[in-house]
Amino acid sequence: MINQDTHPELKPGTVPMDEMSVKPQSNYVNILLLRELQSHAVFTTNGEDADIATVAVGDGDYSPGLMFMRKQTGSDRRVGKALQRDLGLFGEDEQECTMQVNEMCQDCPECILYGSAASSSDRAVSITSRVMYDTAYTLRDASVVIDEKFQNAPGDDYAKSAEATIREPDFFEPGTLFPSVVTLHDATPAEVAFVLGITKRNKRYGAATSRLGRVNNEILGVYVGSEEGPANLELTRGAIRGLVNDGEYDSWMDVVRAETLSPDAVGDLVRETFEDGIERHQLGLERVSDGTVDELTVATTEDAFVDVLNEQREQSRTFLEQAE
Repeated sequence: MINQDTHPELKPGTVPMDEMSVKPQSNYVNILLLRELQSHAVFTTNGEDADIATVAVGDGDYSPGLMFMRKQTGSDRRVGKALQRDLGLFGEDEQECTMQVNEMCQDCPECILYGSAASSSDRAVSITSRVMYDTAYTLRDASVVIDEKFQNAPGDDYAKSAEATIREPDFFEPGTLFPSVVTLHDATPAEVAFVLGITKRNKRYGAATSRLGRVNNEILGVYVGSEEGPANLELTRGAIRGLVNDGEYDSWMDVVRAETLSPDAVGDLVRETFEDGIERHQLGLERVSDGTVDELTVATTEDAFVDVLNEQREQSRTFLEQAE
């Protein structure tokens, strides 16, 4: 099984299954990631224009591209529900859970962990997500990582009248890097393993994922304790500074305008920035060993993980009853 006894390193930032409470406590698990695009991807709010911000860095500012939190959580949730189905969590006499708003089952580990609105069933309870995401920023400027593509719609006739050009959405280029943190609040060890499994499985984000949005989620570390760690923006700035300090680039402007950045070098700097932030801000966080993280992640690929989810499901039901 997966609990605080089998994985004691998780104890400072998790709660035992039988002590889950609807009253928030100060237990946090920070999963540090570097998301790397391995194909073009579309992250937009209006369906056409890429999301861009202007943030301070060095002695000036730049305009990073953004991966809003919704682009991350929606995709992860779909993978989480698929994982439950793959493991056979739902019995033959049970209706499988759905992503439809107000129609989630509110009876599976994914619903209880990621939250859901009041169901259309007799249960009039809304569940707040205990998995927290934040906007992720590109290290390089939007002018470098975003490509505007245009395409005609000529039809299939040999001759045709003039037609207006159709503008395609902005595309983020392959190789774009997004330092990210996913934070679990008052999660159980089994729920931590569940999210790690989702993170390793999920390989597509953004719009049109049947053709675009291939992403590699590199887990850089897991940190547990009594508070959240440094934010995505701090990690992005720290990685930019680190590339300059390492002598790879002469200035931060050279970094944000670079044609490419090394994922390995950036990953090391993101981890270093996170751990420096823990020390500088005196945060109550401890790093979980890589061996334990690997063990938890591998466990989610095994058939026996369904027993973990079933046990979690029973305890989650008890947790939900506290609000009814």
